[in-house]
Amino acid sequence: MHCGCAFATPALSPRLPLEIKTSVPKLRASSPRTHTQINHSDDLTEKSPATRVSLPSHVDSITSTSNPFVKHCLKLRQSASYRHAHGSVLVVGAIPIMEVCMFQTNKQGVATEIDCLLLHEEAQVPQGLEGLSIRIVRVSSLVMKKLSGVQSIESVEAVALMRIPSSFIDLEDDKDILKDCKKWFSSAHRVLVLDSIQDGAFLLPGCCDPFNDKALRASRGASFQLPIVSGNWNHLKLLQREFQMRLLAGHPASTTTEKPVSKLCLEFAQSLAEKPLCLILGSEGHGLSEQSRQVCELVSIPMEGEFESLNVSVAGGIFLFMLQ
Repeated sequence: MHCGCAFATPALSPRLPLEIKTSVPKLRASSPRTHTQINHSDDLTEKSPATRVSLPSHVDSITSTSNPFVKHCLKLRQSASYRHAHGSVLVVGAIPIMEVCMFQTNKQGVATEIDCLLLHEEAQVPQGLEGLSIRIVRVSSLVMKKLSGVQSIESVEAVALMRIPSSFIDLEDDKDILKDCKKWFSSAHRVLVLDSIQDGAFLLPGCCDPFNDKALRASRGASFQLPIVSGNWNHLKLLQREFQMRLLAGHPASTTTEKPVSKLCLEFAQSLAEKPLCLILGSEGHGLSEQSRQVCELVSIPMEGEFESLNVSVAGGIFLFMLQ
């Protein structure tokens, strides 16, 4: 199944370079390897794209959490608007980093887009990344803990600063591509839509940023591997009209509704095999939005016993398998 992830937070150009436009104190070397020990009182706020923060070329190790570059990376992890303003994302963990690199190299035939690999001072370069021409900066345990956002860093030896992929499109920001929805997805036969989901994939307004640290960790970097479109219901209707798509929405059969609710079964799935589909899933706490319930055909997963509904990721997996 070809799934698109869409409708997240507004993003600016994902190709903005990283460079310093602000003045910082000089670096102080404390050993043959250059360490940055900068005490910078000004926190990094969400500034305009004209203000950039980068690491000087001679720096190959960071030990201080007050380093401006560490603050910049921390802000990338914590703030969606800051991520998209800078066109950069922090990917935590060797496995997600390697999977993103393997996908970009094997599937897209392009070199990995890692701007900087931050490696724990005692860690080896992760297998599969040794041959890549990327900048490596060693960081202390304190810095790694700060950047990774986890209490125990035993399983976190690497953090990568990567560019947001060109497969991500923000329709609110990119007006040129808005009128040609054929450019949104390489194939629109099956598109997954998430309605106000906070923990993952195709994003109508109210969803989380697909490049936040939790989403990247849970998806093992899949946000770099799927075409992602950010927009609203008007954009979705434009896509529906262009490809004559049917809009299906997962909905518990036991929930009171004025509309009929079809049951997901093999016959139902086979009847849709040749039809382009948008599958919309709502959040576990609030369910589908009122607009989703009104516009879409409602479909439920047959349940045994007294269970009313499934975790959205489990329900999504069942729907995707049946409708692929």
